[in-house]
Amino acid sequence: MNQPGPAGGVGDAAQPGVGEVTATVIVNAPAPRVFAAFMAWERQGDWIPLTRVRVVEGDGGEGSVIEAVTGLGPAALRDEFRVVRVDAPYEIRVMHCGKVLRGPGSMRCTAMGGDRTQVVMHEWFHLPGGAAGKLAWPVLWPGSKLSLKGALKKFARLVEEGKLP
Repeated sequence: MNQPGPAGGVGDAAQPGVGEVTATVIVNAPAPRVFAAFMAWERQGDWIPLTRVRVVEGDGGEGSVIEAVTGLGPAALRDEFRVVRVDAPYEIRVMHCGKVLRGPGSMRCTAMGGDRTQVVMHEWFHLPGGAAGKLAWPVLWPGSKLSLKGALKKFARLVEEGKLP
């Protein structure tokens, strides 16, 4: 994980930051199908609002660099991350290594009875803005959690309807 990333050396991006967000959803589909839908990187814009995703380097698997741009008009947030581990159909680990969003993240699929899958996304971001960022996090966290949960609910619905991958 200490290899140079898309934004140069990864430095602190490999370590968890204090901005921690977790969301969980149950998808009425088997784990391999759910996992494949999540790995369809360029389709993530279908379930993450105002976001365009593209594979910048690689095939989408381990070592690949993915870019997600979220925004409206000229206001945009660019998230660049490297896929550091793929353990299909169970887990994907990434390292956000852009200028603003930095830190590790994971998505886990746990098969349940009846072709249901629990999906857990967990992100540990380093907060920009130093002490001010840390002070603002308790105010920003609820919106981040609701946004991630809403995106996962839409993801589940699209998988269940057969619209993903």
